[in-house]
Amino acid sequence: MEKFDAIIIGAGAAGMFCAAMAGQAGSRVLLIDNGKKPGRKILMSGGGRCNFTNLYTEPAAYLSQNPHFCKSALARYTQWDFIGMVDKHGIAWHEKTLGQLFCDDSAQQIVEMLVAECEKGKVTTRLRSEVLGIERDEQGFTLQLNGDSVRTGKLVIASGGLSMPGLGATPFGYKVAEQFGLKVLPTRAGLVPFTLHKQLLEQLQVLSGVSVPSVITAENGVSFRESLLFTHRGLSGPAVLQLSSYWEPGEYVSVNLLPDTDLEAFLSEQRNDHPNQSLKNTLAMQLPKRLVECLQQLEQIPDVTLKQLNVRQQEELCDKLQNWQVQPNGTEGYRTAEVTLGGVDTNELSSRTMEAKKVPGLYFIGEVMDVTGWLGGYNFQWAWSSAWACAEALR
Repeated sequence: MEKFDAIIIGAGAAGMFCAAMAGQAGSRVLLIDNGKKPGRKILMSGGGRCNFTNLYTEPAAYLSQNPHFCKSALARYTQWDFIGMVDKHGIAWHEKTLGQLFCDDSAQQIVEMLVAECEKGKVTTRLRSEVLGIERDEQGFTLQLNGDSVRTGKLVIASGGLSMPGLGATPFGYKVAEQFGLKVLPTRAGLVPFTLHKQLLEQLQVLSGVSVPSVITAENGVSFRESLLFTHRGLSGPAVLQLSSYWEPGEYVSVNLLPDTDLEAFLSEQRNDHPNQSLKNTLAMQLPKRLVECLQQLEQIPDVTLKQLNVRQQEELCDKLQNWQVQPNGTEGYRTAEVTLGGVDTNELSSRTMEAKKVPGLYFIGEVMDVTGWLGGYNFQWAWSSAWACAEALR
């Protein structure tokens, strides 16, 4: 039976990076994945250009029931460290918005970089390899694979969460945690579009494809200022994806469709200059015409000229456009979610090494644990940072 210093299950961002770093430090590493090729989720990310980190990475950008857990790893392997590796491989990149870094060319470059780093570390990679069972004794772990058995003293679970099942996502990592008596917190889809109740959805479907700058706020007061996108299924866009991680079923969200406009002052100014101009045409100076027309058909915007708009109507209009209350029906779920909230309870793990406190030699890294970042490269940085911390412990 073949023996390795470390076996890593999951050839995604965290698994590949951890394997590479551990291999380069001298460990004999086996990297296992059930897919045909490594880094499948990396290839899909950032519209195919991989939003590989964020310049403004900090612990406050992560959700976890143990908010302090991520601090150690993020401080020890930073966004600047990963940028240095990207630069070393000659991969051109650019900042898009809000510190989000993307490859100029393709996400394939990040996968090729990780493959090259694994090769440098002499990592053995086995794709299309199913882990059928794991057993533990005093010497370590025995893994039953399809057609083979392997042993190791150190086992790393980097199998990800439940988001994007089309790319092979499974609850494998949670089952391993439970097998060894570790607590797994309830999971749900994060960074995911909202669906709407049937009546509102039918009313807004004509707006599919319309995008507007917005500030969206959850009932707990968390808010994000980014664009909102109307879709044929509901609401999407960066602002919605961000807020979805903080929204609870049944709650309302507040949408400000004109976050950069003093609407009262704008309407007063236009009334002075163009009293006979229709309210609809005036608002179309600030909002997409299709949105204004739709809101007027829904009787949210009165069909009047500016001089006919009375004080009460103006107050109601400002409230509707800058404090629109929407109750999502739900989310699109794991199928389109970018991440999974919840997972292996971080109180079960060492924040310095990612090792299970109760099971020496068993480690969890990346999305499988209860650490979820904001949209914009934060989750990739957690993959790199947690993988690096684990690789240091595997030496």
